Amino acid sequence: MITADRPGVLERTTDRLRAAGCVFAEEEAQLMLTHATDERELAGWLARRVTGEPLEVVLGRMTFCGLTVLVDTGVFVPRRRTEWLVRQTVAVTRPGSVVVDLCCGTGAIGLVVSRDVPDIRLYACDIDPVAVRCATRNIGPLGGQTFCGDLFDPLPDALRGSVDSIVVNAPYVPTADVAKMPSEARDHEPRHTLDGGADGVEYHRRIGAAAGAWLRPGGHVLLETGAAQAALTAEALSEHGLLTSVASSEELSATVVTGRQRGR
Repeated sequence: MITADRPGVLERTTDRLRAAGCVFAEEEAQLMLTHATDERELAGWLARRVTGEPLEVVLGRMTFCGLTVLVDTGVFVPRRRTEWLVRQTVAVTRPGSVVVDLCCGTGAIGLVVSRDVPDIRLYACDIDPVAVRCATRNIGPLGGQTFCGDLFDPLPDALRGSVDSIVVNAPYVPTADVAKMPSEARDHEPRHTLDGGADGVEYHRRIGAAAGAWLRPGGHVLLETGAAQAALTAEALSEHGLLTSVASSEELSATVVTGRQRGR
């Protein structure tokens, strides 16, 4: 940690970040000074940040729902709006449940659900081995298991019909809108973590078609989606027999569609 009272260090760092267009320059400077071990490391972080690299990737960590999450280069950075998806998942998940964090990225969602719901059995999977390695660092110490592959494909067959909660933050940005995203995402996060196909619901349709085979009777699949796409996401679940509901948070600008497997 570099103390902020060293002559001018906080001001210089803040000024450089502000000149690069960082909206929360002083807060970012303080975080850098808190975590940097020396001025050489701070200088390296600054050089990366001013090129637009996400602060969370530069620092290698972030706070999500009050927990520290490790973030590796090339992995999707969890957004604050995803706190709404976590809340919805916790609300329908019972102690001792089997939980699958699909398209897990860093594993942040499963990490928080593990904190908030006792004794769950957590499985997380992602198509990108870089993300899987990062998720393993976050949830491995809790006993969570990670798998690499396309959607449900890498999960153990023994889980079919027994999963209580499937929580999903799959890509849902329409292809044409990826170019309109902030440069931090557009230029520094893998496109496959952003692009949800022509209408943004491509992955949701695939998940809706497959989820029922993995859920126990009464189990839930929960997907973060865009407000404008909620009806399409709900349709992607309901057309495969799941009972759907939509929950939105104005505070977080977040929307979650939940599908419940019929049965008890």
